[in-house]
Amino acid sequence: MMYSDFSKGVFKENPIFIILLGLCPTLAVSTQVVNALGMGAGVIFVLLGSEIFVSLLKDFIPERIRIPSFIVIIASFVTVVDLVMQAYAPSLSRNLGVFVQLIVVNCIILGRAEAFASKRKLGESLLDALGMGVGFTLGLLLISAIREVFGSGTITLFAVGSFDGVIRIPGLSSQPARVLALAPGALLVIGFLKALFNWLEMRREAREAWAVATPPLVPVAAAAAASAAGATAAPEVGTATDAELSAGSPAPAEGGAS
Repeated sequence: MMYSDFSKGVFKENPIFIILLGLCPTLAVSTQVVNALGMGAGVIFVLLGSEIFVSLLKDFIPERIRIPSFIVIIASFVTVVDLVMQAYAPSLSRNLGVFVQLIVVNCIILGRAEAFASKRKLGESLLDALGMGVGFTLGLLLISAIREVFGSGTITLFAVGSFDGVIRIPGLSSQPARVLALAPGALLVIGFLKALFNWLEMRREAREAWAVATPPLVPVAAAAAASAAGATAAPEVGTATDAELSAGSPAPAEGGAS
């Protein structure tokens, strides 16, 4: 049960590809891998903090001010993320822009607080927040990697020391598909990935339906061996019975009674 609370956010209820939430920041900041890492880390932190506090305070928050209270809790953690980014990663903060503040109204955050954390225990809420955050980050990373690699021919990470944080891919960096780096490219990539995951899910369901409808087949070798064993056993039983009858029956008289 605890594993399913985590894994559903990564696979079965992935925020981007399954339930299609949080698409505004996904479309806007998925131009570089570093942006995806920064936004994913911020969303995970806000999800963890908000779901923990909502789960702990759910019995003390009046029903009529439930949603405003959740928004205040979420906004507090978003403010922390925004200030930390401005202080320690100013270039990342500039790249993400207003979409850091818009985490407050992200449907993933508020939806999980309302639908899950306000009705579950602390441990379950913690795993749900981790699963949803990791699922959102992985989806954002996948989209960003495809758009940046094919649209710019680079992979942008955090700069460390003499490393400027940009990995240039030979061949693609000189002749990239520029449309993928533009706004329409985000829609194209998400659409194709959504179609791919739908196709994979349909194949999985078809295999499961086939496995349920088709009875298990007996292997040919096992069936032949069972048939041979039955054919050998039948004469042995019959032969033993005839021998027993011959041994037990009296010998016929030589002369018949007159």
